[in-house]
Amino acid sequence: MHPQAVARAKDAVGDPEPAPSSTGGDTRPQADAGTRNRFIAVFTTAAIFIYLAARFIIHTPFALFPLYAALLVGGIPLVFDLARKAFRLEFGSDLLAGFSIVTGVLLHEYLVACIVVLMLSGGSALEAYATRHASALLGALAKRMPKTAHLIHDLGMTDVSVEQIVAGDVLVVLPHEICPVDGEVIEGHGDMDESYLTGEPFDISKAPGSAVLSGAVNAEAALRIRATRVSADSRYARIVKVVEDAERKRPPMRRIADRLGAWYTPLALVIAIAAWIASGTPERFLAVLVIATPCPLLIAIPVVIIGGISLAAKRGIVIKNPAVLEQLDRCRTFIFDKTGTLTYGRPVLAQISSFGKLDEINVLRAAASLEQYSRHPLALAILHAAKTRSVDLSEVTNVSERPGEGLHGTINNLTVEITGRDKALQRDPTLDTVLPPVVSGLECLIFINGELAAIFLFHDAPRDESRPFVRHLGRMHNASKVILLSGDRQVEVEHLASLVGIKEVYFGKFPEEKVALVASETQRAKTLFVGDGINDAPAMLTATVGIALGQNSDVTSEAAQAIVLDSSLRKVDELIHIARRVRSIAFQSAVGGILISSCGMLVAAFGWLPPIGGAIAQEVIDLAAVLNALRVTIPPRQLSDF
Repeated sequence: MHPQAVARAKDAVGDPEPAPSSTGGDTRPQADAGTRNRFIAVFTTAAIFIYLAARFIIHTPFALFPLYAALLVGGIPLVFDLARKAFRLEFGSDLLAGFSIVTGVLLHEYLVACIVVLMLSGGSALEAYATRHASALLGALAKRMPKTAHLIHDLGMTDVSVEQIVAGDVLVVLPHEICPVDGEVIEGHGDMDESYLTGEPFDISKAPGSAVLSGAVNAEAALRIRATRVSADSRYARIVKVVEDAERKRPPMRRIADRLGAWYTPLALVIAIAAWIASGTPERFLAVLVIATPCPLLIAIPVVIIGGISLAAKRGIVIKNPAVLEQLDRCRTFIFDKTGTLTYGRPVLAQISSFGKLDEINVLRAAASLEQYSRHPLALAILHAAKTRSVDLSEVTNVSERPGEGLHGTINNLTVEITGRDKALQRDPTLDTVLPPVVSGLECLIFINGELAAIFLFHDAPRDESRPFVRHLGRMHNASKVILLSGDRQVEVEHLASLVGIKEVYFGKFPEEKVALVASETQRAKTLFVGDGINDAPAMLTATVGIALGQNSDVTSEAAQAIVLDSSLRKVDELIHIARRVRSIAFQSAVGGILISSCGMLVAAFGWLPPIGGAIAQEVIDLAAVLNALRVTIPPRQLSDF
């Protein structure tokens, strides 16, 4: 016992203050910009409605005042921001909108100018919504990790801040608690769920001498551990650090509107200036800018994206980042976690090897009858197998399950024992000549009256849809590479890969190793990562698109850009098809609207379209683009193709 432990215990009063977390950057400017744009959009909408009522219902001469207010409150800040972009030579689609606002004011087309303000602020607000979860993942990680630890010292047990723990301290991890630091069990027997790190769906047995990892969830028994690392150096803290790095280094996605606006904005300005110089009148310049206002980009694309989000929601898919709908269909490398993604995430009795006089059914009956009284993770798998095969259970007496000694009981005057290979070999080393070699999966040995009766082999069963889903990716979605990436053991990962048809396999990978591999693949091609555990969160952030299967973890849900609520690969396929549909209709609306506007610019440049006519023509183009965009909300007959 460290002498400092007693001093820290005496100083520990109440709950410690949570340590400040780092997000790798200040997100307040983004939040402020999003709030401002939402306010401008709401204010401008109200101003437009008041203007319409004042002009066409009340017929007041002051009808334009609400539009003046909207332009002062919203138009001036937006134009100022766009002017700064122009000085930095950033020619996006929104820059031309700024010129259109100024043009509308100069032409006294205040309603048109306000509509452009509304579209520009609304689009910016949508973009802010897409990125405002930048620090939410770190918040979820911090929320999950305990802030206090139960320190054992000469005065008893006291709760102290996790940051106060040093290597050598003795702690107690109570049932169902999260282990606060890396350590070693010194007293107690139980199980811990380490799936957040390894991906293995099975609880890991812990006994004196076993290593425990920070972030693991304790099961039913209290464990006394000795800390081997301070909190900042523990495994969970390293995952947080990897997540911070992934968030900070993740490049922003370029939107369709930005890519189109990069060439459309300079083109419109060149045509407008050329028309002004050729004609010698500024009206030509104004006419070209009015017809060139990129409302198909500012209006139609957000409408398509919102429609895609709505369609996905109706299919049980939550879109957190709208940019996913623009990027997903372009992903060519598909990376999958193993446990809970391509598998069901629970052990299944896969094989019974009989050694004694009893056949498989009778051995299963004996084992299942005894497992009724056990809380071991494999008990449910055995009981499920018995129920599936319609095996009737027998009455059991003298049941006992001492930690580390297996499960014992008496059934029809037969002594039945269920234990592990290591325990059996410790008791009888000669069994080594009888037992088959260790293979993939988990196993348990069944002894009846002291003699080996059977070996039960368990696997994490693949989903029924995994193999057909994987096989159709290359044919239907142009996948150039499919990868299975897992923290699980080699034999387990390779066994699953052979069942589902994946050839490129990586096993035993820690979260930081997953990030490195995903980052390397993302440099070569756009990547889609699908996973469901905390250990998948950093990789999700690193991939072009990250999809969480189910809601097993708040952390994973925060890291993912889309969440499939019912853990179905078919829903992942539906999301890919929705994204393809969104992208196709967005391009139709945007490119079609721009082409028509480009023709209108030429007409205006030659003086055949006055500014007021250009404004009317632009509204017709906008209407056509929006009507086409609304098609995305009409679901096709089939959204999956496997």
